[in-house]
Amino acid sequence: MEKEMISSRQFTIISILYSIGTAILIIPSSIASSSKQDAWIAASIGVVLSLLIVKLFLTLANQTPSLNFIEANEKILGRFFGKITAICFLIMTFLSAGELLYFIGIFMKTEVMPETPTLAFALLFSIIIMYAAYLGIETFARSAEILFPLFVLIFIFFVVCITPQITFENIQPILEAKKTSMFYSIVRFMSIFSFPLVVLLMLYPAAVNVQQSAQKGFYIGTIIGGIFLITLIVLSILVLGPENTASRTFPSYALAQRISIGEFLQRIEIIMAFMWISSIYIRTFMYFYTTVVGLAQILKIKDHRPLIIPMGLIIIALSQIVHPDIVHSTNYNNEIWPIFSFIFTILLPILLLIVAVIRNRKTKAQSTETPNTETTNDNQKV
Repeated sequence: MEKEMISSRQFTIISILYSIGTAILIIPSSIASSSKQDAWIAASIGVVLSLLIVKLFLTLANQTPSLNFIEANEKILGRFFGKITAICFLIMTFLSAGELLYFIGIFMKTEVMPETPTLAFALLFSIIIMYAAYLGIETFARSAEILFPLFVLIFIFFVVCITPQITFENIQPILEAKKTSMFYSIVRFMSIFSFPLVVLLMLYPAAVNVQQSAQKGFYIGTIIGGIFLITLIVLSILVLGPENTASRTFPSYALAQRISIGEFLQRIEIIMAFMWISSIYIRTFMYFYTTVVGLAQILKIKDHRPLIIPMGLIIIALSQIVHPDIVHSTNYNNEIWPIFSFIFTILLPILLLIVAVIRNRKTKAQSTETPNTETTNDNQKV
């Protein structure tokens, strides 16, 4: 199978939409439940700290510039331990892909089509994901280029329409949240926003044509995605209030339901659903693509396409059993996911980077010793 490449511009767009992902609907409620009206401060700090995480990922990726993240595991840790860590990482992406399908089904059933079973939505959306995986990363990147301008235009329209309902008293008093509450909010925000960015190492640097521009694009995508989310959190608090934001499952969707212009432009909250579906499509695809391609590389299969349908069917089934209800899902994302993701998205890259640096130093030391030994032997012969 020929190696596919994407441009640095496409990688930047993917980074923006991927970082937003599911956070556009659930993150306001998640962090407002602990830090109340200071949720936007926690998100702002989280975006700044996320740049350090991006730096970690880029530093690791540059250690193996021709390999993706799964291949880098085996290259750095060796064939045995590298495969173990890669399989553990793929388990995380596999479970995450199934959970995102669950999110799509439960959101559509709860807010849009209550009489339609969640399996129908998971099935339809999974067909799109599987078809995109079959067409390849280049086609997927072009689809992201098409979705991004629409996403931005709808977001601007949404902000302009909801601005008249802002109540600045809802965000006061500022800096009232406790330090522990702020810490938990920052960790929850980063666990959904920036921890999963490690999956983009399946694209960078191996599948990007200009690596230097892609590095800047990684930072830019993280910052722009963070600005989108901070804006949404601020609007949720200003319009709905901190208590109402924290109590709702999908506060940003409830925010869109408040839009009313001249009593004729109403009930246009489906635009928020389109924005969310666009961003969750990017993240679900990356989880699924990583799982399929990574599994093919571990099994030494040259073409990953034969694995698409079987893995797709398994993920559809997983989406129906991963969470018994939305309460379980919320508790999982608030309490378990930050720890679970931290192990495989932060600790694992740190381990790989440390081992890679040590091995590179040993290699350089051996290469410098070898010429010196040869020179000494030549002198002895003379």
